Amino acid sequence: MSAADDLPEPDRRGALPHPREATTLLGQQAAESAFLDAWRAGRLHHAWLLRGPEGVGKATLAYRIARALIDAGDGAAPESLAPPPDCPVMRRIRAGAEPRFAVLRRGLNERTKRLKTQIGVDDVRALRPFLALSAPDGGWRVVLVDAADEMTVQAANALLKSLEEPPPRTAFLLVAHAPGRLLPTIRSRTRALDLGPLDADTLAAALDGLGERPTAEEAAGLAALAGGSVGVAMTLSAEGGLDLYGSLCALLAPGDLPAFRVDRTSLVRLAEGMGGKAGEGRYALALTLGPLLLARLARAAAGAAQSPALPMEARLLDHAARNPALAPALAEAAGTMAEDGGAARAVSLDPARTVIDTWLGLEAALARPLARV
Repeated sequence: MSAADDLPEPDRRGALPHPREATTLLGQQAAESAFLDAWRAGRLHHAWLLRGPEGVGKATLAYRIARALIDAGDGAAPESLAPPPDCPVMRRIRAGAEPRFAVLRRGLNERTKRLKTQIGVDDVRALRPFLALSAPDGGWRVVLVDAADEMTVQAANALLKSLEEPPPRTAFLLVAHAPGRLLPTIRSRTRALDLGPLDADTLAAALDGLGERPTAEEAAGLAALAGGSVGVAMTLSAEGGLDLYGSLCALLAPGDLPAFRVDRTSLVRLAEGMGGKAGEGRYALALTLGPLLLARLARAAAGAAQSPALPMEARLLDHAARNPALAPALAEAAGTMAEDGGAARAVSLDPARTVIDTWLGLEAALARPLARV
């Protein structure tokens, strides 16, 4: 087995099945119907931009579209994009053996033997032999780009040439978590399919299908924290994210809410569980959930309604909503905590010390704007 074989696939999300392996797509009927309607009306665009938060099913929908287009050949649009039992095209796509299908994603850095951080121009140029061929039966060929917002500017410009002068019967499917990062010229040559966050019920059904069994209350909390993303919800569910988020909420002592003072005893107890090999996952999750809590409080202070992920968060959100002067400081503190946490992990600072320092720094930062009010 080569070093490349040991690498995770860049478009695989944690313990979730790879999108090419999925047989169902939950909560995105509107996007799927929009594509089928265009196909049936003879308005099948050559390039589609699948937009939405990470982990809501964009790549899964792209694989469903690719399979349906290839399977249809010169035929009419199917009633559904769901693959029929024992679909040979689906089997070949799963095996990486479908000759009419190409995937553009981050590749291997030959020097470091690690995955590249971006899709480079050489990755795009490697598509040329595929694009120069014709489908053997006159049907469709499909290029999937996952994720398009990971392309360098040079790679995007190289792909743009194919979008401007697409080969016959070739469809491009661009998955984008942050479409604003794409070149305007890329966006202007694609038709958008928007996929929204999953609601609590749909998220619960998705988790149930993956072997998780959240209660209704847990599903609502996961939906609030995960932004409707199955991938994020799966990680939170598997790693005790809701309990940890509750511990972070408990750091902000109720009696001191006007200054958002941090409960030192709770903070030290929490930080002590972050050290060593056993605490690595909890530490990483805390560095993600802390800024998320502050961002949610900032949005509440700015007047945006936030559904509490947990009952104990409700008091914090209510206080933030009644103190709009805190909004800028909370937003800035969220960014600072995320940056400081990332820097601390990069240089392997002590986890317990990092957690304590970031939260005490938060207390000081939030006290300043209140002192001026």
